[in-house]
Amino acid sequence: MPEATETKKPVIDGFKIKGKLKGKISNIVSALQSITFIEIAQEKNAVNIAYVESRDINKNPYLFSIIKIKEDEVEVIYSITPEISPTKRRMDIIRYLLNILSLIGDDYEVDSKVLLQIIDEALKKVTQSISLDYSKLYTEYDALKKEVADLKKKNERLTQQVDALTSQNYELKSENDQLKIRVEQLEKMSEEALKVKVQNWIIEHNGTINLPEFCKTHNVPESRVEEILNQLVSEGYLVAVD
Repeated sequence: MPEATETKKPVIDGFKIKGKLKGKISNIVSALQSITFIEIAQEKNAVNIAYVESRDINKNPYLFSIIKIKEDEVEVIYSITPEISPTKRRMDIIRYLLNILSLIGDDYEVDSKVLLQIIDEALKKVTQSISLDYSKLYTEYDALKKEVADLKKKNERLTQQVDALTSQNYELKSENDQLKIRVEQLEKMSEEALKVKVQNWIIEHNGTINLPEFCKTHNVPESRVEEILNQLVSEGYLVAVD
């Protein structure tokens, strides 16, 4: 049975903003009741707004936020799971808080100065994060650009080598074709003609034959000349001398 994977606990973060209750707590509850994905718990002098976005394997809140609206303060508590950027998570929570505040604006207001400071700090972190991402991106781009340049140089060298090999191959092919032609010409020499040449050579060289020299002069394989010599001996035209 496979072992159960332990879910990493989320980090809890939050912030507070000074506020002021202008109306009634009950009015705030009424204004938020139309939002189906939140849970509202009213206290005597406060209201708790819970938003559970996901739960762990044990059904406990995993990604969640709680906004507690008091008579003189708004307290925000939220979780940050390992797979989510803390900067992005805070921006999401701020946007969610602004939506809530817009719905209860007739009965509650927050210190705009503190709220703007929180938003400004979050935006600075987002900007820094984007700058780091771009810096990393440009570094990777430069590395890839250099790699492409190196590959281009290697490709040029390989192209030159291929061209050189192609030229050598062409030269070898030409030489091979010439050799084939010579072999074909030699093979076309009839046995009778070769016999005559062998006999004339022996007569001209006082009854001897230097096989390598003869073959080189007449461009014929030694094996073929040896066959001709054996035939001449067997036919009685030549006598082998030990």
